[in-house]
Amino acid sequence: MKTSASLQDINTIENNYSKTSSNFRWGIVTLILIAAVINYFDRANLSIANSTIAKEFGLSSTQMGFLLSAFLWPYAIANLPAGWLVDRFGPKKIFSIGLTLWSAVTVIAGFTSGYGTLYALRVLLGVAESPFFTTGIKVTDMWFSDKERGLPTSIINTGSQIANAVAPPLLTILLLTLGWRGMFVVIGVMSIPVILVWLKFFRAPNRAEYAAIHREDNAQIHQQSSDSVKVDWGSLFKRRSTWFMIIGNFSIMFTIWVYLTWLPSYLENSMGMSIKETGWVASLPFIAGILGVLCGGSLSDFLVRKGVNAVTSRKVPIVAGAAFAACAVAPVAFVHSYGLSIALLSLGYFFSQLPQGAIWTLASDIAPSDQVSSLGSIQNFGGFLGAACAPIVAGMVLDATGNFTDVFMLGAGLLLIGAISYAFFVRKD
Repeated sequence: MKTSASLQDINTIENNYSKTSSNFRWGIVTLILIAAVINYFDRANLSIANSTIAKEFGLSSTQMGFLLSAFLWPYAIANLPAGWLVDRFGPKKIFSIGLTLWSAVTVIAGFTSGYGTLYALRVLLGVAESPFFTTGIKVTDMWFSDKERGLPTSIINTGSQIANAVAPPLLTILLLTLGWRGMFVVIGVMSIPVILVWLKFFRAPNRAEYAAIHREDNAQIHQQSSDSVKVDWGSLFKRRSTWFMIIGNFSIMFTIWVYLTWLPSYLENSMGMSIKETGWVASLPFIAGILGVLCGGSLSDFLVRKGVNAVTSRKVPIVAGAAFAACAVAPVAFVHSYGLSIALLSLGYFFSQLPQGAIWTLASDIAPSDQVSSLGSIQNFGGFLGAACAPIVAGMVLDATGNFTDVFMLGAGLLLIGAISYAFFVRKD
């Protein structure tokens, strides 16, 4: 009798959930997507103003590389405690603090008058933005089952690609009309409406909703809320998969951030384009990246629905994407056709983005529910170590050689290392 009543209650809850909570969870995904776009505007603004700021402060390529990476090192390191904090105190509290802080930092950066101050503010921006993707993975783990969370996770990750595609033309217009300082201020105030809506509407699913969502996940159902929970963060470092997720994501993100930080400069200096032309052409690889993220997440969900093991389903777009990206990136430096170069850059970025949604979803498939954000943030820490190295290494190579040949070859090699790491060494323990 008790079991029958329990099943009846769950069916009733699931029906109610499907009518009310389903729209809510997609609304939250949409809100995080909007935040992701703004988040990446905050990151991309310096890349768009790369040449302008370098001239104003009299910076070499190596010095500009250090400034471009000033956001990335603290972001990578801060990801470690950020994931733990989201697991410990819940996404609503931690994300609202981070969102408010990064908005304020971006506005203040528009009023700086020296290289050192701008560098320090970029460091603080990295710390402030560190809870973003760990919040996203926690929310999708709360509100979506393992058979459906690949798509919403990928949608959140497309925010960065939408921003990267829109940023070159939009931010270039702001740069040309308001100057780089005015551009920073405008981007900073964009976050204010998102903060207010997040604080007003976000909530975690209650126990009944969580049970209805995850009833087929073959996992223990337990309360997932914004209340504090005990998290054994250090135990994740005892697993071999954790370390190869760090190595794999490092290798993939290195090449992605060569695109994000040096593509406008490459188009201006190596392809001979004007700032105005660069603003539009630089958006083409990132438009391809939007499709890449969505294709990777949809493919992984499709494989899960077809009965393929969840971990394997996530690894397919990760490994294939990294390998094919390497094949597209390697020839770029040896191609002299303008059209073919842009095509290869776009194709390489498309494939490099196939893994992005799947990488985050993989963390939720491997980790226990109370360690999802922690493992995701540890993996992201590895990725952004690679991201932090990318602009510095590229700047040094450019100062030493005067061209991008070795930069692209190094990126291709690291993409292959990323593919191998995920293919052979990452599995559910």
